[in-house]
Amino acid sequence: MSFSRALFLLFPLLSLAFSHENLDTHLLPRPLIIEYTDKVETHLEESKEEEVILRCTSWRFSVEANNHNPWKTIPEECAEYVRDYITGRGYGMDLQRVSKEAADYAKSLELAGDGKDVWIFDIDETLLSNLPYYAHHGYGLEIFDPVEFDKWVDKAIAPPIEPSLELYKEVVGRGFKVFLLTGRSESRRKITVENLINAGFQDWDELILRSTDDHVKLATIFKSEKRGEMVKEGYRILGNSGDQWSDLLGASMSTRSFKLPNPMYYIP
Repeated sequence: MSFSRALFLLFPLLSLAFSHENLDTHLLPRPLIIEYTDKVETHLEESKEEEVILRCTSWRFSVEANNHNPWKTIPEECAEYVRDYITGRGYGMDLQRVSKEAADYAKSLELAGDGKDVWIFDIDETLLSNLPYYAHHGYGLEIFDPVEFDKWVDKAIAPPIEPSLELYKEVVGRGFKVFLLTGRSESRRKITVENLINAGFQDWDELILRSTDDHVKLATIFKSEKRGEMVKEGYRILGNSGDQWSDLLGASMSTRSFKLPNPMYYIP
C-alpha cells in the first residue's frame, strides 16, 4: 500500500480523534469500571452461604456414614447449619424414617416364643433427647464436658425422642426382650430409671450401665462385651438401635442395626 493511500485512510480517524466539537466520548472505548451494587453483593453473599451449606451437608453425610472419625467437635463454620438441622424438620424426619424402617422390620419377624429374642436400645440421643443441654453448648461446637453433662443428666428431665418411643412400644408389644445398653455410669442408675419412666419408657427387661471397671473401655468394646454376654446366655439379638456407630459395631452384632442421626458428637 502506498504512503499516500495509507494517509488517505488514516485521515478520517485523525480528524475524529482531534475534533473537540464533534467528539462523542460514548463511541470511544473507556476504562472498565466495575461497580458492586447492593444486588451484586447480596448475590455474592448468597453464593457464599450456599457453599457453606454444601460443605456442611457433605460433612454431615460423612459423619453419618462413619467415614469421618474420630472427631471432637463440629466444624466451626457448620455451627448454624447443625443448629438449623437439629431444630428444624430435617432431624425429625430422619428420626421418623429410621424408626419406621425398624418397626417394619420388627413386624416382619416371627419370634420363637421362648423369651430369647432381644432388641437393644441405647439411651442418649436414641430414647432420650439431650437437645436442651446441647442448645446451651453450641449443638456440638464445644468440647464435651462430662461434669457439666452429668449435672444435666441428674435433673432427669430429658424428653423422649418421640419416634423412638413409638418404636419402643411396638417392640415391647410384639414380645421382644428389651435390653437398654448405655454408656451412662452405674452410679446414675436411679436417676436414669426415673427419667426413662417419666419420658414414657417402661417394661424393659434389663438396664445395663458402665461399672467402675468399664469406664476405661471404649464404647465399642464395652457394648460388644455386653452383647457377647447376652449371646452366651442364649439370647438372639435381632435388633439394635443407637445414635453412635459404637452402639452397633463390634462383636456379637444384631441381625439388623438401626443408626439414628447425630451430627453433634462422636463416641468411639
